[in-house]
Amino acid sequence: MTRTVATASDFVRVEIDGGVATIRVDRPKMNPLSIEVQDALGEAAGIVSTDAEVSAVILYGGEKVFAAGADIKEMQDMSYTDMVERAPVIQECFTAVARIPKPVVAAIEGYALGAGNELALCADFRVAASDARLGQPEILLGVIPGAGGSQRLARLVGVSRAKDLVFSGRMVEADEAHDMGMVDRVAEPGQAYQVAQEMVARYVGGPAFALRAAKEAIDRGLDNDLETGLAIEAMQFAGVFATQDREIGMTSFVQDGPGKARFTGR
Repeated sequence: MTRTVATASDFVRVEIDGGVATIRVDRPKMNPLSIEVQDALGEAAGIVSTDAEVSAVILYGGEKVFAAGADIKEMQDMSYTDMVERAPVIQECFTAVARIPKPVVAAIEGYALGAGNELALCADFRVAASDARLGQPEILLGVIPGAGGSQRLARLVGVSRAKDLVFSGRMVEADEAHDMGMVDRVAEPGQAYQVAQEMVARYVGGPAFALRAAKEAIDRGLDNDLETGLAIEAMQFAGVFATQDREIGMTSFVQDGPGKARFTGR
């Protein structure tokens, strides 16, 4: 049975079903990510991060559009000082999504542009419908990405490709996004969410703290030099030896062979 958890915004809700949480953006027509929606996304990230029932997360904007960017009408009248105060908060909200300590997949239908694409970049994996369009078109408005696009995109697809997308503001189709590594799977139109569900299903019932440690080691390690990354890995590796699942997994392997352990999530 699906359990719905409300956020402070009517435009963002969390739906939990069978160990999978869906963070659903629903602000017609194009899911513009207003200040209200940005704050609610940060709140939703906190909800799924601390809910023990949740093993994995899907970011979803519905069957027509993922999110077509920030609310430009809202930003149009904001001053430099307004944005000095707001920009760090935007990044905090998106970083909260990126730091969800569970596997996260973005299911992209339609457009994922500007802040919408930046939200997708916060996921561990991205599935895009074959007719989806992705990009960072902020330069066409005389600004640059402000919710992590210049940083997460470059880390994902490389510096030159990121500069091409950010400097030109051009949209890319799903196949090109897949070729450059911005998208991990391409689905038939209308099937992105279903494919995302198939991807996260493998994590339900998995060793939750080991998955958390693996994500932390990879993400934090990439933010540092190799030596520091290895130290982070060693710390996380040692830490999971305190979990019940480590004992269950190793005992099962010795007695029954690989892939047969039934984990508790503890």
